[in-house]
Amino acid sequence: MPTFISWNIDSINAAVEHKSARGEMTWATLQHLAELAPDVLAIQETKLRPTGLTKKQATALDELFPDYHRYLNFSTARTGYSGTMMLSKTEPIAVTMPEIGAPGEMDQEGRIITLEFENAFVSTVYTPNSGRELARLEDRQAWDNAYTQYVQQLSTEKPVIFSGDFNVAHQEIDLKNPKTNRRSAGFTDEERADFTDLLAAGFVDTFRTLEPETTGVYTWWSQIAKQSKINNAGWRIDYYLISEQLRENLESFEVIDTGARQDHAPIQLTLSDFNL
Repeated sequence: MPTFISWNIDSINAAVEHKSARGEMTWATLQHLAELAPDVLAIQETKLRPTGLTKKQATALDELFPDYHRYLNFSTARTGYSGTMMLSKTEPIAVTMPEIGAPGEMDQEGRIITLEFENAFVSTVYTPNSGRELARLEDRQAWDNAYTQYVQQLSTEKPVIFSGDFNVAHQEIDLKNPKTNRRSAGFTDEERADFTDLLAAGFVDTFRTLEPETTGVYTWWSQIAKQSKINNAGWRIDYYLISEQLRENLESFEVIDTGARQDHAPIQLTLSDFNL
């Protein structure tokens, strides 16, 4: 019964240094994830430099996850930006950091890692944000289309388990205030339609499959709005998606509590009767 955890950490360095109150909460969350010991841990928005982990960062991760294989994809377009990391108990058959033909510098921003195992691909993604005043929406839509084609191609070989910060709340029940966010990045009709197309390509939103009508479950709360977590004024923009043929293996999904910490919360998926 493998377990998977995915989290937008918003800077590995901030977690390891934990010099602020928020940094301390981020570090405590990372420690908790180590205690949960998932089979695969996916991290987005590492914000590492192209030179990789510092000695202090590597040592901290080695101590927290001593028996894991570690893979990193860095942004070479903008230093200290974006980036992804995956930790796996089992060494994969192959590891890829694909370029999907996305516009601009998106393919150089370290946004995807895919691990191939005997019975599945396990992948993570940090989807580009459409930006202020939706300046990047057209490029974001091109990304969405290219990414859907990418995971669809993977699924022709074996099932896919993929997670990450998809930067979209799919349905109105996936955010607290849908009416006032109709043209906000992450809740445009275009982004929501693209996510619908992704699911239609043969994938399952694990949380909505288990909880089709549940409201008030979110994975992100704005840091700018000081009361967002207290008021649960959040968005569900982090997902575990699985290939349709794994639907019967779907055991559980949960959002891991991070207490007072705002920004993203980790998500956990468990599959039954399945081996990587």
